[in-house]
Amino acid sequence: MANTTAAEPLRPADLRGYGLRLRTWEYADAPVALRGLNDPEFLRWNTPLVPVRDEAGARDFIRGRFEGWERGDAATYAVTEDDEIVGQVALNLIDRTFSNARVGYWVLAEARGRGVAARALELCTRWGFSEVGLNRLELGHAMGNIPSCRVAARCGYAYEGTLRGAMFEAGSKDVFRDVHLHARLATDPPPSGFSEAGRLESGHSDSGRLEPGSSDSADAAGAETGVAGEGGEAGEAAGLVAPAGT
Repeated sequence: MANTTAAEPLRPADLRGYGLRLRTWEYADAPVALRGLNDPEFLRWNTPLVPVRDEAGARDFIRGRFEGWERGDAATYAVTEDDEIVGQVALNLIDRTFSNARVGYWVLAEARGRGVAARALELCTRWGFSEVGLNRLELGHAMGNIPSCRVAARCGYAYEGTLRGAMFEAGSKDVFRDVHLHARLATDPPPSGFSEAGRLESGHSDSGRLEPGSSDSADAAGAETGVAGEGGEAGEAAGLVAPAGT
């Protein structure tokens, strides 16, 4: 398991590629976050530690994503396509000592079937290796979540085995289910199927301290866990979300 003690805050980047832009969440995005976190397919594969039931809760959720950047143990991006939010992707449980993290993601119902999950995950993965300097990224998803398995495979996350009883059952915090564990190393060959035209472009804001009220900058219902945590995308994949930070 990752040691979530981080050495320093993380600086968000404005990531663009594969027809997507990854940016930080803003408070004005609360209605979209609320909808995504209450999507039936998302909740089928993920049980949030703190349910988000209204827009006030969604703003608290967004504040929590910002605090993850400040602590340096979680890096969460809103995924946009044509300037519309279509999902989320994140690095959770970032451990600078062992140079690893857990990836998580989810996609809104209307955006599924367009490969958003895989495109966002590939962008975030490349950033995690090249800019954050991590060596290993893990992706876990509930048994039976075939879409998330496909997203993992497309993005070069090799299947490494089954973790028994490692994730909450849907809607429960005292019943557990098995998890498929995938991982990708910085030294692994890049996955095929991603065009050169989608190469990563990143930039940083010069505005100083990032506030969540302003931007710095296969699909699945979700894969957002760090074992027994929340989840990712609904539709093509739904993985695991790290309890410490999606």
